[in-house]
Amino acid sequence: MAESGIIRNVVSTLHTLGSVPAAETPSGNGEDNVLRVVVGSDHGGFEAKEALKGYLTNLGYRVTDVGTLTGERCDYPDYAYKVARKVVDGECERGIMIDGAGIGSSMVCNKVKGIRAALCYDMKTIVNSREHNHANVLTLGGPLHSIDDLCEMVKVWLTTRFGGDRHWTRINKMMAVERGRLWHKAN
Repeated sequence: MAESGIIRNVVSTLHTLGSVPAAETPSGNGEDNVLRVVVGSDHGGFEAKEALKGYLTNLGYRVTDVGTLTGERCDYPDYAYKVARKVVDGECERGIMIDGAGIGSSMVCNKVKGIRAALCYDMKTIVNSREHNHANVLTLGGPLHSIDDLCEMVKVWLTTRFGGDRHWTRINKMMAVERGRLWHKAN
């Protein structure tokens, strides 16, 4: 594993295992240097996924396609899970899953420990999902947008940096919920 991959895994593990003291919380994020992207879709997002693959490849990303490989009817959970696994296993820095509306795939991806999937539907949600929520998987409703709009949304999502700083506290709380550790804030 390359040195940057090791550092990325250490930082990711720190934030997965528990809160990092404020003095030790990085202001940026090494995962913002995206080289590898996994894409997946069901039949409803197949056409959009195919277009995005070529677009992302032309931008210089290494794209892994986990299916579906045809436009025939299939079940989005099968492919959403594959996208999420490629991200948490470190094979890809980010994942994109496209189905008819993006809702079901977001739900599936968020069941996988370590995933912060965001269903986005416009540029404001695209940017917020990265800057504030450190999303590592994007889910989209393919038929809800033109191919040009989807390409622009994905490009912005992949290049928007996580804001770090004050957002780490919220990310750590989010991951604590995932681990079943709840907290109580005194009013």
